[in-house]
Amino acid sequence: MAPGGLMVDFAGALRDAIQARGLGLERIQERLRAEGYSVSLATLSYWQTGRSRPERRESLAALAELEKILEVEPGSLAALVGPPRPRGRHLHKSTENQELGAFWSERDLIVDLAQGIDTRWDARLTRLSQHDRVNVGPDRGEISFLVRQVLRAEADGPDRWVAIIRLDVPGNPLPRLEPVRNCRLGRVVEHPESGLLLAELLFDRPLAKGETVITEHALHNYPPFPLATQYERKFRLPVREYVVEVCFDPAALPRAVFQFQQMDGQDEQVTSMEVDVGHTVHAIALDYGPGRYGLRWDWE
Repeated sequence: MAPGGLMVDFAGALRDAIQARGLGLERIQERLRAEGYSVSLATLSYWQTGRSRPERRESLAALAELEKILEVEPGSLAALVGPPRPRGRHLHKSTENQELGAFWSERDLIVDLAQGIDTRWDARLTRLSQHDRVNVGPDRGEISFLVRQVLRAEADGPDRWVAIIRLDVPGNPLPRLEPVRNCRLGRVVEHPESGLLLAELLFDRPLAKGETVITEHALHNYPPFPLATQYERKFRLPVREYVVEVCFDPAALPRAVFQFQQMDGQDEQVTSMEVDVGHTVHAIALDYGPGRYGLRWDWE
């Protein structure tokens, strides 16, 4: 309790403790790292400003060590964190606890990077339809991707979509993200070392409950284009209809193409596909997810 009987929230208590201890965030991060806890400077900053709070098991464990570093009563900060934030009651129980980084090998890194963008509406947008089109050039490189989606708001207020992109081969330049239809670019968080890019695609206006929006955005790689061997989408939340389409240059057709999918908790399923006369191949999933779905192909 603060003077006058006012309740102190977690962010305020953390700010007071940091100020009283006289340590900078970089020094705190170093002390945490020395004890085996990896917490970014951005995360520490968001905790003390109230933009986010520790909820994951790893974050709560780091918080216990943070209490030692700040020399406050054990459990005093943790007691102010409160229960986990709701993920959307309209969702099926099996999807409520899926983190933003679900089905990614870089799960913790994605959750950490997502602290720099607004993800609060993600679980309040039903994925009615998503269509990904991949363009592969004559040198077998990934030239561009076009993403079209139809979303429905399950509450008043959603005003953005969060896109997560990862290069198959980290180290190449991250693609240029271009809003095409009914959206504009918001905050972008890049992590070139892992090939990750997270971005906000802002709608023209906030949606009312039950309202739908159709958006399109494109991703353009820089030459020399990275070798294209697969395209995969990860679904943290289910989608009514998903279409993935790969367009090959007539001068470079793959030897074999396979559709693969892996629902949450199940083994991967693989099906052989054929390139059509238009030099494209596509696959469709209905009422799919959570899980991963995509196409992969062999050149030789």
